[in-house]
Amino acid sequence: MTPTSTYRVQVRPDFDLFATAGIVDYLAALGVTHLYASPLLQAAPGSSHGYDVVDFSRVNTELGSEKGRLALTEALAEHDMALVVDVVPNHCGIRVAEVNQAWWDVLAHGPASPYARWFDIDWSVGRIMLPVLGDEPNALDDLRVVDGELRYWEYRFPIAAGTLGGTPQQVHDRQHYRLISWRLADQVNYRRFFAINDLAAVRVEDPEVFEATHREVLRWYAAGELTGFRVDHPDGLRDPAGYFARLHDAAPRAWIVVEKILERGERLPDWPGVAGTTGYDALRQIGGLFIDPAGEAAFTALDTALTGRDVSWQDFAYRCKREVATTMLIPDVRRMARLVPQVPEAEEVLVEVLACFPVYRSYLPVGREYLQYAVTEAIRRRPDLRTGIEAVASRLADPTDELAARFQQTSGAVMAKGIEDTAFYRWTRFAALNEVGSDPERFGLSVTEFHAVASYHQRRYPTGMTTLSTHDTKWSEDVRARMAVLSEIPDEWASCLQRLMARAPLPEPGLAHLLWQATVGAWPLVRERLHGYAEKAAREARTATSWENPDAEFEQTLHQVVDRMYDDPVLNAELSAFVKRVTPYGWSNSLGQKLLQLMMPGVPDTYQGCELWDNSLVDPDNRRPVDFRLRRTLLARLDQGWLPPVDASGAVKLLVVSRALRLRRDAPQLFTGYHPLRARGPAADHLVAFDRGGAVALATRLPVGLERRGGWRDTEVLLPPGRFVEVLTGRHITGGPVALEDLFQRYPVALLTRQQA
Repeated sequence: MTPTSTYRVQVRPDFDLFATAGIVDYLAALGVTHLYASPLLQAAPGSSHGYDVVDFSRVNTELGSEKGRLALTEALAEHDMALVVDVVPNHCGIRVAEVNQAWWDVLAHGPASPYARWFDIDWSVGRIMLPVLGDEPNALDDLRVVDGELRYWEYRFPIAAGTLGGTPQQVHDRQHYRLISWRLADQVNYRRFFAINDLAAVRVEDPEVFEATHREVLRWYAAGELTGFRVDHPDGLRDPAGYFARLHDAAPRAWIVVEKILERGERLPDWPGVAGTTGYDALRQIGGLFIDPAGEAAFTALDTALTGRDVSWQDFAYRCKREVATTMLIPDVRRMARLVPQVPEAEEVLVEVLACFPVYRSYLPVGREYLQYAVTEAIRRRPDLRTGIEAVASRLADPTDELAARFQQTSGAVMAKGIEDTAFYRWTRFAALNEVGSDPERFGLSVTEFHAVASYHQRRYPTGMTTLSTHDTKWSEDVRARMAVLSEIPDEWASCLQRLMARAPLPEPGLAHLLWQATVGAWPLVRERLHGYAEKAAREARTATSWENPDAEFEQTLHQVVDRMYDDPVLNAELSAFVKRVTPYGWSNSLGQKLLQLMMPGVPDTYQGCELWDNSLVDPDNRRPVDFRLRRTLLARLDQGWLPPVDASGAVKLLVVSRALRLRRDAPQLFTGYHPLRARGPAADHLVAFDRGGAVALATRLPVGLERRGGWRDTEVLLPPGRFVEVLTGRHITGGPVALEDLFQRYPVALLTRQQA
């Protein structure tokens, strides 16, 4: 059963499966057909996200166990809804080793463990390196033997049979693992999820491992209690095509979408059973419509004045990727280098090709052109390495070569850590573009370009997911919508920023610009949320402080800047006045991008809570509890005929979301095609509109510029022939030329349905 829409819920210990079951009736009233849940299998104790699965055979006890899952299943069936679940095939949680039976057994028995095949461990370098010790030289003195286990503070480890006796340190030296300082993580010899030591990669390419890790979720599918899968991080898999073939064989009628980030112009491989991506490409395309390309030069000049930076985005991204490849991801590089001992400089060669790789990964033979580009670019940047690069190039292009397989798994991690988690916190020219799946170099998207990509979606991935916010986005959709307004008033922003930074200086101007953009995008917000964001952003940037080496003096200054936003009356007034200036235009953008996402080709996902304004920052801020009682109350008022104003309540967004989702659910015959609609007149560029086959979406873009032009004036849109109902207001409209000033007199968006003859 393919969804017509999904609603993402972060199921957590404080909002478990029973609580989730309790909102199913609300989601049904909203118009949702499928609840899309975060991972439900047993995760590490206290996990707030579920991606650190420790037992693939059962439902997380902290989420309500099997009883809770069955309660949710029953509630969904009662409302004619279904379940899509997030599956994690790439890795598992190992921090609390004693709750992960497979990992515990490998620690106890080493290569002889029946679970050794589960994990990608390089036994050739010796024992499993576990970076859990403190940084002090005598950390092993804190080891204890308790109840037949080795203990290090809260950590527990098994003791191999026959190795007891002597001091705890002597016992430790006889194990299949070796505890090392957390600062020596560059020595780990097990493949991780990116650079997270607590997440060990799983060899799901092994049929036995696939069966063991998917048995439970496939049982739900076979019982008709699950109809779709969202596959987490397929780029980390050794053989994504093989994985999806196996999953499709096991669940041939399931709706499958993949968390795959496509760069501009990149196409998703033809994987068996895969309907499309989870929608970051749609996020980039929709968001670009609301960014004014005319503001690019001013923002570039502002960034140069602030940072003194005179480098292209491509060169900047290269440097950041190279940095992570030589630091946090160096264990993966070294492991690859050991496969080419005949190339003395192999480590440096592989770093260079990884840093030059233009997309997340190839899927050989698919994507061979990206590898060729990376090789050519690496030689251009490092001609001194030409011989070594050419020596490995043919092996990197051979899909049967172990080197090529590992390179493909590693390139995605280099891209993710180098771009998403490094460059996006340093390259702060225009923060709305610093988003997962987005391109900071591409300042805006034309209406013509949007129609082209939407038409492609209709032809190629009509049932792929679209989204605007996820649990992984750097900004919520409404924060980006407000930030987009700045592109229309770059001079006003530069003047305001100068005053703000003068009143609360930070000795890191690029980071300061990011912080002020984030603040304007999310204001007002409670102080603790902004403190949390500021600290995370600074540590991710790693320019003045970092997670590994926090700079207490800099962070104190950073937190003082945040406090001044609230405590300095002059600064607070300046900030609040500017936010008041841009907020109405941000609301217009929010409504426009939401309507387009809900109506364009694909299966629209609504991230929890985003049916109202949601000004969230990066996680964990975007995983805060949602007030569903408020949403129920507002939806009931809307259903009684209330036409809300466009105001801080966000009820108008709930109106748009509920009416669009209900229309998609109840009238699928109106969504059979995609036809751009054109405007004519002096403000034609400010409209984006399309007809899906009887359902018509119209949205305002670049609202500041529209106002400066004097509004819509004589601009018209040519509607298809027939009679229509404007769903949001109930007005009746006749097809043909329609004045946009009249159509948008109440809201900056319109949703039309053709009446039956």
